Amino acid sequence: MLRMSKMTDYGFVLLAGLAHGGEGATHTARELAERTRVPLPSVSKVLKELSQAGFLVSHRGVAGGYALARAPRDISVAEVIGALEGPVALTECGGHPEVGPMSCELEPTCHLRGHMRVINGVIHDALRRLTLADLVGPVAQTRSRLVSLGAGARS
Repeated sequence: MLRMSKMTDYGFVLLAGLAHGGEGATHTARELAERTRVPLPSVSKVLKELSQAGFLVSHRGVAGGYALARAPRDISVAEVIGALEGPVALTECGGHPEVGPMSCELEPTCHLRGHMRVINGVIHDALRRLTLADLVGPVAQTRSRLVSLGAGARS
């Protein structure tokens, strides 16, 4: 099974929480932890990583907290995964469009390498075109957008 780490999952939950707050809204780590039910130590860690990656701006002081650095429509799912997990790639041989192929001991004899690059590219492209705005919108709208991206969303 392919899955994101819990911290990346928390990252999306926190970004969605910030996006629901409205453009420019600032929230403290404690507020986000209470609203999302993500443990405060994890909230603090993920917010720091998201800030370092340029998704958030932090403000100090009494009215301080965190806010989105860009509009939700300008933050792609692939960017967030890349910042918190590393490059999106399903297999080592298929590589990542921006990083190139990774080494694999079967590479010299494998006949699927090119196909794996295609699969990785399609998935990366769909994640790149899916945005935080899509994730905070109605599920039916997100499903429709995924279908329009060629991802064939089900259920």
